[in-house]
Amino acid sequence: MAKKNLLYIFADQWRKIAVGIEGQDKIITPNMDRFATESKVFDNAISTYPLCSPHRAALMTGKYPYSCGMWTNCKIGLDETVMLKPQEETIGKTLKRNGYETAYIGKWHLDASELNFNKNPESGAINWDAFTPEGERRQGFDYWFSYGAMDKHLNPHYWRNTPMKIEPGKWSPEVETDVALDYLENRDKSKPFCMFVSWNPPHPPYDKVPEKYVEMYDDIPLRENVPKEMREDKEYLRTIKEYFAAVTGLDENFKRILDYLKENNLEEDTIVVLSADHGDMMGSQGIYGKNIWYEESINIPFMIRGEGIEPGRTDCLFSSIDHMPTLLDLLEVDIPAAVQGQSFKDIIEDKKMDEPDTVFLSMIPGMPELIEPYRKRGLNNKSFGWRGIRTKKHTYVIDNGTHPDEKQKRYLYDNENDPYQLNPVILSSTDERCKKYDEYLKGYLKEIKDPFLMKGLDNNG
Repeated sequence: MAKKNLLYIFADQWRKIAVGIEGQDKIITPNMDRFATESKVFDNAISTYPLCSPHRAALMTGKYPYSCGMWTNCKIGLDETVMLKPQEETIGKTLKRNGYETAYIGKWHLDASELNFNKNPESGAINWDAFTPEGERRQGFDYWFSYGAMDKHLNPHYWRNTPMKIEPGKWSPEVETDVALDYLENRDKSKPFCMFVSWNPPHPPYDKVPEKYVEMYDDIPLRENVPKEMREDKEYLRTIKEYFAAVTGLDENFKRILDYLKENNLEEDTIVVLSADHGDMMGSQGIYGKNIWYEESINIPFMIRGEGIEPGRTDCLFSSIDHMPTLLDLLEVDIPAAVQGQSFKDIIEDKKMDEPDTVFLSMIPGMPELIEPYRKRGLNNKSFGWRGIRTKKHTYVIDNGTHPDEKQKRYLYDNENDPYQLNPVILSSTDERCKKYDEYLKGYLKEIKDPFLMKGLDNNG
């Protein structure tokens, strides 16, 4: 039997509810909506660390971000270089060894930024960006059209196999979709393919989106947890239109890829995934961005379509670390021994399996300006930030803060009866309700070798 192809498409900072079929955000996504009806949709797909590099590392390795050294976004200049190390086993390497042609297109954000190595990189890399040369730092992907991390959506740049920048001069998802279609047309058709397409929008800057998509939106109903002052803020109201507009633009480009698969008789032979690395608060709780435990930040789309996959929905808890083993299992490829996630092939094929009761959540202060106050006091910044547990019904968080002067706080959210998470219960460490969740949390911390201080710095809980 011929091997199945894998096409994994994911957007940056795209929350699960920002799809029309979800019936929450009033957003225009007809092609994604149709795809969802043909797919297994995970309602509880959770980003274990809702930040770009950590989730991407988990996606590639099937391991927790801390376990593979990606405890924050890629960076250099700390005591260690934060990047996905060449020795890690990844989905790209595994599939390449099993006869797949491998391709990566779009945002990578798993390599250390060049600017920190060199004041004037030959490649012209800026800020977080990196030209990743051919070889082990590409983690098993041979065909390459990518960049590290930059947010010039309307004027993007890319590299292939030399430091010479490619600047196509149009919106990045259009460019990346063009390249993906070109790859599909010209690949070695004697081999199965594994292609990842990583769109950067709707990641900010939100205004870097073609105006034709913004014009499709007028008044947008806001979520109940958007505070009153934001509801009257014209800049915010424009921003949420831009966020929705970017997703509508992605939807249009998604259709181009689906149409190609259909027109070239690749639908039956190809497993297609549509997902994201993390969400965006987009004004909920008065917050923009990610890196927080609320549902808008951690709950991401995960839809998977292919022959033998039963369409429908599942409420099974599904973590960042589970993508890689699930996909390998569906492709009938052995899962590497070091993987910490598990396969959900049985759920996807409508069979029974022992479902997890919880998934792990985490965030570690990673910016130099946040790390320095800990270092000055002889403290390990990795013992701080927040850790948590998400069940089907509850979110439990222990927050040690991002500064050594902050006191520990514990929160329990009833997501079933308080879906907007407006009424958390604030607990002490001695509260009986903490015990069960603390045991789960201790288990994760032990497995990961995470130095988080469960009792906080002052040990008073």
